[in-house]
Amino acid sequence: MKAEIIAVGTEILTGQIVNTNAQFLSEKLASLGIDVYFQTAVGDNADRLLSVLAIARDRSDLVILTGGLGPTEDDLTKQTLAQFLGKDLTFDSEAMAKLDRFFDSRPDHVRTPNNLRQAQIVTGSTPLQNLTGLAVGGLIEVEGVSYVVLPGPPSELKPMVNDELVPLLATGEKLYSRVLRFFGIGESQLVTVLADVIDGQSDPTVAPYAKTGEVTLRLSTKASSQEQADQKLDQLEQVILQHETLDAQPLRQLFYGYGDDNSLAKVAFELLCERGLTLTAAESLTAGMFQSTLANFSGASAVLPGGFVTYSIEEKSKMLQIPLAELQEHGVVSAHTAERMAAQARLLTGADYGVSLTGVAGPDSLEGHPAGTVFIGIAGPKGARSIKVNIAGRSRMDVRKVAVLHAFNLVRKTVLLDENLL
Repeated sequence: MKAEIIAVGTEILTGQIVNTNAQFLSEKLASLGIDVYFQTAVGDNADRLLSVLAIARDRSDLVILTGGLGPTEDDLTKQTLAQFLGKDLTFDSEAMAKLDRFFDSRPDHVRTPNNLRQAQIVTGSTPLQNLTGLAVGGLIEVEGVSYVVLPGPPSELKPMVNDELVPLLATGEKLYSRVLRFFGIGESQLVTVLADVIDGQSDPTVAPYAKTGEVTLRLSTKASSQEQADQKLDQLEQVILQHETLDAQPLRQLFYGYGDDNSLAKVAFELLCERGLTLTAAESLTAGMFQSTLANFSGASAVLPGGFVTYSIEEKSKMLQIPLAELQEHGVVSAHTAERMAAQARLLTGADYGVSLTGVAGPDSLEGHPAGTVFIGIAGPKGARSIKVNIAGRSRMDVRKVAVLHAFNLVRKTVLLDENLL
């Protein structure tokens, strides 16, 4: 089924309000397995609305109109749709009874004739009752095309859609999705690597999305049950994870979790919680951002006993008890310093693991290293090591954000490697 959404209201075109209804409806229809092909906004003008309806009739199976159901003269959606379909308007008895109750309970409100417009529906429509307002909606099918009229205020539209419209549109098949999250590969390379999958997709479908420092893939399929959907999505997921990057790195190793609301920090935190492990940090260029991110999770105190923010070389020496001469010899921006920072933070707090971040956030270079050069150290039961990452071409804030992502990924991989699970 091909659907189209028409938002009626001059205030949308002038920018006075944002059309959030279109997003809500598109997501709701997608969950029902109904594809939205077009979205249109038109002002409070009968001739222009008639022209839009004529186009929609010829290209869509389901046409949903939002807004213009109120009592004033510029609320003309139902009247115009009735004219377009060659039908009359009639009063819905339940909506009329609600109007009566509303004005009977509010003697200070004067009832005017135009209030009755809110209780009208196109003759032959299935009424959609308004649980939070007075304007009744409707659903009518004419010559193979279904037309729906809904109120404009989201507080009225959403309950009407959820409680009245969805049961009428449900067909048995729904849209099921799964989000795969990857770190360590850009969107362009991931799309190139998966070109055979993306070019040949039909059902399930694959859609990549770039985020700061990472990429997600949304796999979607239409199915009659979660079990049926899982079978199709499991198969596609395995095909995707069997691919290799352009430098022959298994894509499976860059995959770290599922879900829209997941993150590297959350995955690493939950991994530490499950194992009963503690983690400390010594941060230079990120100035506490890593530890602050950990503290966002409930129960963080069980994982993070404490840590260090050591911005200057003198504080690195004093707080972490590393000889100043040693730091001066190797430089603040170095693998050696990163490893020593992580090891000393672990030693001083007694944590199971210690992580460190040091580098050049920019915009200027430091110790001959260009902006975006970052060393991340990790120390644990099996010793200390470090990685060097180049986060070039980003703002100072983004360098710090991406560095924190790399640090959480390093923690995640190290714990799994120590357990021979990666």
